[in-house]
Amino acid sequence: MTIPLLGGIHHVAIIASDYARSRRFYHEVLGLPIIAETLREARQSWKLDLALPDGSQLELFSFPAPPPRASRPEACGLRHLAFRVADLERVIAHLQRQGIEVEAVRVDELTGRRFTFFADPDGLPLELYEAES
Repeated sequence: MTIPLLGGIHHVAIIASDYARSRRFYHEVLGLPIIAETLREARQSWKLDLALPDGSQLELFSFPAPPPRASRPEACGLRHLAFRVADLERVIAHLQRQGIEVEAVRVDELTGRRFTFFADPDGLPLELYEAES
């Protein structure tokens, strides 16, 4: 039996143009608990570690004047970040109550699972993918 080289995703790092706005979005709107928040003075940068229920993490960074994302969503590199959800309607309703625009629900033609997209404050495409817990 071959032992896999990779065991899963530990974290995903996101650079925000407005740290306070993105901190509020990921922590308060999406409800991700804060693990740690660190001011890295030498880099003029904040680093916020946020927990996901499966043990993985989101790292939110601020940097002075980061360049904008090249395009949406088909830029070379990370296309989007997808979150597994058990109840798509519940999450969509929560986001809409927060004033967040959510695209129409679609069905994955390969898996038959429902999904939709919304965006973070910097326009990073975020997907909600309905899957069994």
